[in-house]
Amino acid sequence: QVQLVESGGGLVQPGGSLRLSCAASGTIYAMAWHRQAPGQQREWVAAITSGLSTNYADSVKRRFTISRDNAKNTVYLQMNSLKPEDTAVYYCNSWPKATMTWGQGTQVTVSS
Repeated sequence: QVQLVESGGGLVQPGGSLRLSCAASGTIYAMAWHRQAPGQQREWVAAITSGLSTNYADSVKRRFTISRDNAKNTVYLQMNSLKPEDTAVYYCNSWPKATMTWGQGTQVTVSS
């Protein structure tokens, strides 16, 4: 069973940037980032295939960039121009179906 460990979250001011990492303990294929804000359902944010094709939710297009390092079994999420509504716990998982065990996530808080 591949384990996922998310990291890189923190407190940032509106307009700031963060880079999240998702390290997998084994081989990964198409992967996605998801997020869950307090009191809200988990939502999909961005996805990347093994061939490096990417897709983004409309709410993060042109602000977030998903990438991967296959040699390190790691997926990244570069988040720029952060807004308070981006505040959430961010998770990664396989895509299009989240079949892996969810990690603990990493908290991103955007606030002045």
